[in-house]
Amino acid sequence: MHLGDLISPEAVIPSLKVKTKKQLLQELSARTGRLTGLSGRDIFDVLWQRERLGSTGLGHGVAIPHAKHPGIKRIVGVFARLAEPVDFDAMDGDKVDIVFLLLAPEGAGADHLKALACISRLLRDGQAVEKLRVSRDEAALYAVLTEQTTSSHAA
Repeated sequence: MHLGDLISPEAVIPSLKVKTKKQLLQELSARTGRLTGLSGRDIFDVLWQRERLGSTGLGHGVAIPHAKHPGIKRIVGVFARLAEPVDFDAMDGDKVDIVFLLLAPEGAGADHLKALACISRLLRDGQAVEKLRVSRDEAALYAVLTEQTTSSHAA
């Protein structure tokens, strides 16, 4: 699986200004809604339900909020680098500044897991995360997101 299949350039937010985890998920849900034609509120509701099961904050300033939604036809991703880190209840207690939202159809069991694994591999790569933290615009961030999966896919 390639991240270019999950995310489009317009799904990249280079400097999102939010103060809380809830506000972050609301903003990402709204963007995902605009990209998919679904209700941002409905997307937020499924993401918030998932977060109540346990934080999707992985540690080291990274989070991968994800959920399944009955109205979506294909797996969709939205990436954001935050202007200021926010508390995300991550396992290590660190605030989060790199976020990759993943929304999948309800029946996308194995594909959902493959997409999560692909994103997780990228965001566990310290060099890739550092590039994401220093890249300043949508095009540069999108290039890092999609180039990294190509190089790690070949390895």
